[in-house]
Amino acid sequence: MHDPAHAPVQRHTLPARSRAGLRAALVAGALLAPLVALAQQPAPPPIDTHIGLIYRPQPAPSSYDAEAAPEDEGLAGAKMGIADNNTTGRFTKQTFALDEIALSDEKPDAVAAAKELIAKGVNYLVLALPADAVLAVADAVKETGAVVLNAGAPDDRLRGADCRANVFHILPSRAMLTDAVAQYLTVMRWRKIFLIVGPTDADKAYAEAVRNSARKFGLKITAEKPWTFGPLAKARGDTPTRAEAMVFTRGLDYDMAIVADEEGDWGDYVSYRTVDPRPVGGTQALTSTSWSPVLETWGAAQAQNRFRRLASRLMRPLDYQVWAAVRTVGDAVTAKKTNDPAVLAPYLVDPAFNLPAYKGVSLTFRPWDHQLRQPVIVVQPKALVSVAPEQGFLHQRTPLDTLGVDLPETTCKFK
Repeated sequence: MHDPAHAPVQRHTLPARSRAGLRAALVAGALLAPLVALAQQPAPPPIDTHIGLIYRPQPAPSSYDAEAAPEDEGLAGAKMGIADNNTTGRFTKQTFALDEIALSDEKPDAVAAAKELIAKGVNYLVLALPADAVLAVADAVKETGAVVLNAGAPDDRLRGADCRANVFHILPSRAMLTDAVAQYLTVMRWRKIFLIVGPTDADKAYAEAVRNSARKFGLKITAEKPWTFGPLAKARGDTPTRAEAMVFTRGLDYDMAIVADEEGDWGDYVSYRTVDPRPVGGTQALTSTSWSPVLETWGAAQAQNRFRRLASRLMRPLDYQVWAAVRTVGDAVTAKKTNDPAVLAPYLVDPAFNLPAYKGVSLTFRPWDHQLRQPVIVVQPKALVSVAPEQGFLHQRTPLDTLGVDLPETTCKFK
């Protein structure tokens, strides 16, 4: 009799091809499970970041001025920066908006403007304002945690004795600008300087930066004179004063005349009017700057063209500086996936932060004074002449730190 209890066990085996398929399915399922679970999780909320801009439009000149500042100087750069931020933001669910306030005679108070923006939830303030206004705003918003980005004041004191922990400096300092010229003179072996100083406080601050740069790079100021002939570059017609100015350089031994005329009143007059044939530089003629319409390397031509399409004019240094400030916020938000200033402010001085900015290298902030490290271009009105730091100027961290005040010399103690 057949005993089912002792019957041989029937084993059904799958063909080899089927077994392989089953294993593959099981492995695929194990790999896909986390992805499916991740897909089922709610997407991170979109990040909406508002960036404030406080600026004072330049008044229209009373007479014709071919180089008058456009009314939207700086503002147009901010608009391009916001557009660039949103181009990246489309892929990261981040949006950026600009809240601008133009100061005027009716609305002159930068601090009131800053508080107005803070009350609207704006935590990033780009300032295209003079140094005193930058300090006033920085102190007024200190307790709010807002980040202030200085795009318009080159004053060295803002990076030194008057530095603030909540302020980041986008544009080069005066020390960086004059160091760039000094490096170029050193490379050219033009070591003797005739320094001509204008009457304004800004002119005197630029002249002091020139003196410091001369000492730093071993140049010699063989003569120094104040400019006492008025705004000849903007004057109309010929006058006896012009004749007096033509002999202003007689009997001097120098390789280059450096003019300190930040208002642009007379510096352009000096070129081609010196008694001896000598080049002129400083604030006019051969200048150092953050940006110029003549810059086209490192992708800068693309930026120049985009700006011209947006603003219907050439990109000026202040436009670039405000653009870089807006992009600083955008890049930091993208990298950290948050717009919390308590997270982004320390990140800006982290070595991981870097800003691509059409200058051949990524830009970073100096931890000791919050100055944005960057190459400084040396230009004449129609062409790029050189780029600082010049080859051969070395530094233990980066050659960019040969421009401006280095860590051992800084007087910055953050407040």
